[in-house]
Amino acid sequence: MGTVPPTPDQQSRAEAIAAEITALLTACPYALPGTIATRKSQCGRSNCRCHADPPQLHGPYHQWTRKKNGKTATKILSDEQLADYRPWFDNHKRLRELIAELEELSLAIAENDPRWNR
Repeated sequence: MGTVPPTPDQQSRAEAIAAEITALLTACPYALPGTIATRKSQCGRSNCRCHADPPQLHGPYHQWTRKKNGKTATKILSDEQLADYRPWFDNHKRLRELIAELEELSLAIAENDPRWNR
């Protein structure tokens, strides 16, 4: 790496992150961004069971929310879709965590570059 070698610990951690990313993508090559919220709701019909005492709400509904072209996009997933896509959401979350850790590690290495003090 030229004049900015990582420490052995940093090199080891970078290799471990790369190995985990490779393993994640090998096991499941898909990743979906966004969040899942499971909700129950009331409808607008005043004589419905969801307005009883105690209320029996409709649902559960699984809402997938993400950004699409700078705007919030929401889709309702069926139970089957949620089961199918859950690993993709989990994969995306873990990949983002690993990338963030790799960025922190890279910043720490870059900040030790002696050329910054010229």
